[in-house]
Amino acid sequence: MWTNSEYDLDTATWHKSSYSGGSGGDCLEVAAGHVDVIPVRDSKNPTGPKLVFRASAWTAFVGGLKQPD
Repeated sequence: MWTNSEYDLDTATWHKSSYSGGSGGDCLEVAAGHVDVIPVRDSKNPTGPKLVFRASAWTAFVGGLKQPD
């Protein structure tokens, strides 16, 4: 994982999950268009810190969320 200081994310296009609904709850946003990494931020704090994960780590994380208990 890296912090946003290693990537220029000022012009990134952020996308919120379609599962987040319109209530403005706890949501993550991801930015597309980066090779081999997934930038992530808190939708409630778009000017706050951003994290950047290797694509393989993000895929494993999302896959773990989808697995039943």
